Amino acid sequence: MQTKTYTERHMLGLKGMSEPELASILDRAAYWEQFPQKVSQQLPGKFVANMFFENSTRTRFSFEVAEKRLGMEVLNFTAAASSVQKGESIYDTVKTLESMGIDAGVIRLKPNGILEELSQHVRIPLINAGDGNNEHPTQALLDLYTIRKHFGAIRGLTVSIIGDIKHSRVARSNLWALSTMGANVQFCAPETMRASELEPYAPYVSMDKAIQADVVMMLRVQLERHGEGMLDSAEQYREQYGLTVEREQKMKDHAIIMHPAPVNRNVEIDDELVEHPRSKIFTQMSHGVPIRMAVVERAVS
Repeated sequence: MQTKTYTERHMLGLKGMSEPELASILDRAAYWEQFPQKVSQQLPGKFVANMFFENSTRTRFSFEVAEKRLGMEVLNFTAAASSVQKGESIYDTVKTLESMGIDAGVIRLKPNGILEELSQHVRIPLINAGDGNNEHPTQALLDLYTIRKHFGAIRGLTVSIIGDIKHSRVARSNLWALSTMGANVQFCAPETMRASELEPYAPYVSMDKAIQADVVMMLRVQLERHGEGMLDSAEQYREQYGLTVEREQKMKDHAIIMHPAPVNRNVEIDDELVEHPRSKIFTQMSHGVPIRMAVVERAVS
């Protein structure tokens, strides 16, 4: 088997990734989901550093479980307890860990663009755990995995992504990957939450039309942005763009509900719907570990 270059082993985003490569990651995740033992020795003696320069709970824990299930040695790094607080640059921090001999780095950053630049100056594969509002590739991969597992295929499905498209890295990664896999992606968002640069790739539709999709994917309303005039109120948002019980009853019989979490209950989705039979929210979370096992394995093997 031909050895991959470092560039090929990075997972910086899903934009431009081919359908066969996306499918191969989903297939490998299916293997790991069915693996009989909780811990394997697939990657013994390999060191991975989880470098989180932005707060995270679900993603960080999911990566850590995935890495330990692969038999790796795991280093967890958080900016709040690091030299970054003393003025060390993100670049210097990554280069320091690289010099210590780690085999891969999982990294989450607030700014856009830094990760791409970093990847050009290190000799270890980097995995994007979320960078700004650019991409969140492993979240989209676990979303694709959930959809494919439920429907059997992705091609031909209509997927509505509803909410704060403008600030959502999840929306972007899902747009690129779902489109590549043959889904029809459409957006629904208030005017202040639309991303005009994405309009050539997916149309904006009304809420009534959005809930008629095969997959209704709600995004987290970023309540911390209220002060910027993004929302008049959480209540008004729910009324106009939330997935309410009344709207759920108008969905197609076979349609499913998705959400990347964390969930603002009774804002973007009514409390009763979070664990509704249609809902795949906690199923999505369970798929995070096998997807991230496949992604880490791809980077290090």
